[in-house]
Amino acid sequence: MAEEEKKLAPNGGYPMHTFEDLKELYYVYIKSEAGRKMIEDAYLLAKEKHDGVFRKSGEPYIQHPIEVAYILAQLEAGPATIASGLLHDTVEDTDLTVDEIRKRFGDDVALIVDSLTKIQRMKLSKRKEIDFEAEDHRKIFLGMARDVRVILVKLADRLHNLRTLDALSPERQKAIAQESLDVFTPIAHRLGIYTIQSEMEDLSLKYLEPEKYRKILELLNQREENRQGSLTALKKRIADILFEHKIPFRMESRVKSIYSIYRKMFKKGYTFDEIYDVLAIRIITKTEINCYEILGIIHATYKPIPGRFKDYIAMPKPNMYQSLHTTIVSGDGNIYEVQIRTEEMDKVAETGIAAHWRYKESENYNAKEEQRDIEEKLHWFRDFVSMSGEQSGSAEDFMAALSNDIFNANVYVFTPMGKVIELPTGATTLDFAYKIHTKVGDQAVGATVNGALVPLNTVLKTGDVCEIKTSKTSPGPNLGWLEIAKTSSAKAHIKKAIAKREASEGTKEEAIRKGREWCLSAFEKEGIGPGEMDKMLSDEKVLSYYRVASKDDLYAQVAGKSPTPQAILDYLNVRREKRKPRLGKAVQNGGVPVEIDGGEGVMISLAKCCTPIPGDHIVGFVSKGKGIIVHRANCPNIAHSNRLLSAKWRDDLGVVGTYPVDVEIYANDRPNLLADILVTLSSKNIVCSDLKAHLIKENMNCVVEMTVYVSDALTLDDVFLALKGVRGVYDGRRVIH
Repeated sequence: MAEEEKKLAPNGGYPMHTFEDLKELYYVYIKSEAGRKMIEDAYLLAKEKHDGVFRKSGEPYIQHPIEVAYILAQLEAGPATIASGLLHDTVEDTDLTVDEIRKRFGDDVALIVDSLTKIQRMKLSKRKEIDFEAEDHRKIFLGMARDVRVILVKLADRLHNLRTLDALSPERQKAIAQESLDVFTPIAHRLGIYTIQSEMEDLSLKYLEPEKYRKILELLNQREENRQGSLTALKKRIADILFEHKIPFRMESRVKSIYSIYRKMFKKGYTFDEIYDVLAIRIITKTEINCYEILGIIHATYKPIPGRFKDYIAMPKPNMYQSLHTTIVSGDGNIYEVQIRTEEMDKVAETGIAAHWRYKESENYNAKEEQRDIEEKLHWFRDFVSMSGEQSGSAEDFMAALSNDIFNANVYVFTPMGKVIELPTGATTLDFAYKIHTKVGDQAVGATVNGALVPLNTVLKTGDVCEIKTSKTSPGPNLGWLEIAKTSSAKAHIKKAIAKREASEGTKEEAIRKGREWCLSAFEKEGIGPGEMDKMLSDEKVLSYYRVASKDDLYAQVAGKSPTPQAILDYLNVRREKRKPRLGKAVQNGGVPVEIDGGEGVMISLAKCCTPIPGDHIVGFVSKGKGIIVHRANCPNIAHSNRLLSAKWRDDLGVVGTYPVDVEIYANDRPNLLADILVTLSSKNIVCSDLKAHLIKENMNCVVEMTVYVSDALTLDDVFLALKGVRGVYDGRRVIH
């Protein structure tokens, strides 16, 4: 409803439409005879079934379906949606059945009416006459998530009910008004249907806070009256300039909604005079280029207020809203907001999703494709459908999750390609990863925010540019991730991934068998048979060290890769005792167990710059005066050398000792971080030296540098995996000097 009408009739006075009025409206865009006939047949059937029934407000009941259908036609909804609006109460209130509707009007209308009927049966709580239960709300959302057209009809139904709320008791008025604010206006907002959202909010406020509603209405009328001359002069001046530049346009003024002002005054503490965008001028033009041309002219003519410019054309809101917003000081000192947009943007701004997917007869309409298209373009709707279909958990938990993840999502984060991802306050880079795609979340190992490397528990804020780092070898979701994630959708995906992994690993008996096989393979390489291995792993010291009750429990943990058989061998130190290294000339030449083609009798040493260890891919570098120096093959210091020889670790290597490796550990700084890192290294029987740590003040990240002593590359991988299990640690890497 227009703002002028609300001002003149603050207590109601909405026009009552006839079917002929409705017909006149939809005939403009529905040309198909079959579509027109479907709507007319639906009206005649509804009129027949509701004959003799009156609403509490006094008018014939058929008036309500007509008004619902009229609101839908204003949104340019299709024949099936309008027909469903006319029939939405027939199954609930008359003897008509869903099957009869399906036979006469098809599957689409039957689905919509059936969903609406189930929603309609959610009555007020039996325990508290004026309260709605969370379970009722969950069922409402379950019904609405089945098809976006169900939402449109339900919003139209609720809007007309609010328009005629005077006929109900004060208790019922407040209950329905509160439910409208809690349940229906957030959905209208997320769908971008501003016309329904704003009117629904204003009407709800009228019954919940009547004194504040009237006060704001008086202030609005007073300001509009005081500034009428100023507003007219501003519009004329802008129009003259745009005519001069031959830019196509039309112009209108807009008054901020009563509820929006109420939120700023009573929720955010503004005074009425501090709200600059109470009165706004809206300029609608032809193209995007025209929008920016007009913006330039406005700023060249009037002084813009710093910090008040917003470009929603380049960066649309998640509900696809596009417009340029700027706030200027007019020639007489008054402040006005100016909104600039194209005709298409204006339609989307007012009617949101309904405008973007409004009925088009020239195309083959497919409801399922439309639903998929909406879920693809509106990420929140995809999550809404997913959450509404989730039956586990209490209704209260469901409503809390819906409120947090969708209704209160007000943090806008960008992908490197400029796509906007909407998140609730407190959401982390891990939540962002799962918003992008489930697979991205499952393989996430870290992130960059505004170019800086950060851990997955980093909290995001509006304006951040985030990119997720993934790895196919990532261990994937674990229980610790449930503490990091803040959105219910991310938590749900993490739980599913963990459950799937546990199911794939099978029963505990299977895990014990698998773990024992892995241990046998590792121990047998060290000359230790099955009986001796079982005896060693039954030792109380070993069980106590790994905090398990029996060797079978230890085998089950090995199946989960924590610890690995290699880590157990390191702890037992059996390889040094059970097996002596059989080394040839390479070991004699510097004690390095490496074989090099053409390196017989030459001194061999390990490079200090890249610290190669058994398991690394290596090459020999012929130095001047120092013999052959063994480097990792990817060492940048020998990348362009022509003095390289083929090298490999000896096949009968065994374990001859440990090798120093310089590493860097990246973590989110916190108390006791270093202590926890050292405890973890000690638990793996890893010696370290030269430990240094420094804080990066820009992002409060900590870099820990140290030298660790390991027997081979697999052991080093196990060390990195263990360190990533320390709270706050998000990456670890070897250092090349």
